[in-house]
Amino acid sequence: MGLLDGLRAVLGIRAETDASRDADPEDLFGMSTAYLTMGADLGYDFAGAGALCFAGVDSSDFAETVDDVEAILEAGSEETGSTFSLTEDDHGYHWVVIEDDDPEDLITSLHFAADTFIERGYGSRLLAAVFGFEQPDDPDGRAYWIYSFRRGAFYPFAPRSGRDRDSSAEFKLESVLDGELEVESEKEYWYPLWPSASGRHPWE
Repeated sequence: MGLLDGLRAVLGIRAETDASRDADPEDLFGMSTAYLTMGADLGYDFAGAGALCFAGVDSSDFAETVDDVEAILEAGSEETGSTFSLTEDDHGYHWVVIEDDDPEDLITSLHFAADTFIERGYGSRLLAAVFGFEQPDDPDGRAYWIYSFRRGAFYPFAPRSGRDRDSSAEFKLESVLDGELEVESEKEYWYPLWPSASGRHPWE
């Protein structure tokens, strides 16, 4: 499977059917304490990048909304130093990718972007937010927290080479962060976001 082959089913159509509530960008602020726990208790450093994934709409109003998101991030970058880009993956999903060494600034920028979509009536187009972490002594020890807007919950993803995932690392992340983050209790929604054919994720 390529990048996000199952996103339409798991974070998209299926999750919309099983949605627990409307998208709420306030949930993203849970990462403001979680990244500290990731470092202090689990030895993960914040990777300096995060992303917002959304499904597009072929309309001028939606295009204007995306322009508004860019304008808000551009204005914010002058104060925070964050950089951002918009990209589209192999399957037609859109990503707002933000890079910032300060996790608080990055979380705030992602919140502003998500909140803009919601205020303009496009909250249902928001699919996921992704936060990257890495272990300084293990170049292959990356882990991600993925937030599903339609499920209103986070889940861990620890990819390894060969399209394997480190389930033990994911369960440890769950056990330590559950309660601090709203962790998805149904493991069937812990869908892996594998890289595209190029071997890279949109947020890398």
